[in-house]
Amino acid sequence: MQSGQLRRRDFITLLGGAAAFWPLAAHAQQPAKTIGFLGASTRSAEAQWIAAFLQRLHELGWIEGRTIAIEYRWAEGSEERFAQIATELVGLKVDIIVTWGSEAVVAAKQATSVTPIVFAASGDPIGTGLVVSLARPGGNVTGLSNQETDIAAKRLELLREVVPGLRRLAIMFNVDAPVSVLDMREVQAAADTLGLDVALSEIRQTKDIASAFDRLKGRADALYVCTEPLVFTNRVRINILAAAARLPTMHGRREYIEAGGLISYGTNFPDLFRRAGDYVDKILRGASPGDLPVEQPTKFDLVISLITAQALGLDVPPQLLARADEVIE
Repeated sequence: MQSGQLRRRDFITLLGGAAAFWPLAAHAQQPAKTIGFLGASTRSAEAQWIAAFLQRLHELGWIEGRTIAIEYRWAEGSEERFAQIATELVGLKVDIIVTWGSEAVVAAKQATSVTPIVFAASGDPIGTGLVVSLARPGGNVTGLSNQETDIAAKRLELLREVVPGLRRLAIMFNVDAPVSVLDMREVQAAADTLGLDVALSEIRQTKDIASAFDRLKGRADALYVCTEPLVFTNRVRINILAAAARLPTMHGRREYIEAGGLISYGTNFPDLFRRAGDYVDKILRGASPGDLPVEQPTKFDLVISLITAQALGLDVPPQLLARADEVIE
């Protein structure tokens, strides 16, 4: 009887010890670091980019749900949402904020001068005041430039190869997005050099897109779309309206061509987001963002849709198709 009581007592003691240990064990399994992800567009639009980012973090020893937690928020191209989300993430006391697009990065920078910020892509980080210099960014912000304005003239050259009779060019841009305005100016300067007539098409919100196309009727042979989050979020809508207006389109991302655009040339965003994982790794291990140089893109993609070309009655030169990284047909 006594031995049975002892056994019960030992069991209760063991059980009590285990109960005391369980919260510690559960706590030990909680992620040690938290990333705040400010998605400038939508979850579906950025899915491939995030997959590349998470894959790189995994390779570096950071596993979502185990060693890191990620707070995802989606702005859907709304400038007002950028500021709201940035403030929310700072309030959550995340260890680092990851985002893309100059407007989203500016909103994050305005929300905190302490929390490290990594931009996976920014069109002109110096021109938009995000960093002091590429070599030594200073402050709490660093990341990757996608050189949006530097390749505007190259895009125009490619568009002329597909539309050899191009005389009148429309440029659609978000007048409230600094990098979009910079891109517009670069394209306009290149168009002026080539003797093209330019029709500027300003938008500020989603509701402006349809009326912008109405104003372009009969005024353009092709459309150059300046890339930024609002336009990216509405890429399907833009390409549907462009097809209805029979306007060939030039874009800066392959995703626009998947959404019905004609041709795109620009940095490979999955690669940029993958490389952003290296920045996050270094900062979470103690590096200062201000000491990490802003890096340049190394992968550029030329993507052409033969489906859209055929619908518009355009013949894409074989030599251009041979240079393309991807042809959609």
